[in-house]
Amino acid sequence: MHSSSVDAFKTAFRLHPSGVAVITASTPEGPVGLTASSVASVGVDPLALAFSVTRARGSAGGILRAETFLVHLITARDVETAQAFAVSGAPRFTPEQGWTTLETGEPHLPSARYALRCRPLTITPVGDSSLVLAEVLDVISGEDGEPVVYVDRAFRTLAPVSS
Repeated sequence: MHSSSVDAFKTAFRLHPSGVAVITASTPEGPVGLTASSVASVGVDPLALAFSVTRARGSAGGILRAETFLVHLITARDVETAQAFAVSGAPRFTPEQGWTTLETGEPHLPSARYALRCRPLTITPVGDSSLVLAEVLDVISGEDGEPVVYVDRAFRTLAPVSS
């Protein structure tokens, strides 16, 4: 593939807004988490979603190996947490971020609008990335708040389009 096609593809998706989620799991080494802007609803019978991760090591590797994980659909109040989970080595799971642990063991961010408890159905390698298809086991309601999208390398809130 030509580098111009790769650059155009990257630009197209950099400028396409997507929702923001923080995905967390418990591993034998401790809690892991990452920020994802690739979460999408797949179906309702069974309840299913999909997302991709770029590498199979570090936090992404922990999530890929986990039996279950939580997909937190965040609001503007949790942008600082999402930023921390997007940067390798940034502080994660701090008391200031407000984490708790579910009875099932996953790290939970109660301030997220929703937390979807999932188990992987399939993990498909795609080059250096992995596409995860997961069954949603439980939908945990959190706090209302303003939705957040990621576009052009920035977190943004939404404004209605006037007619």
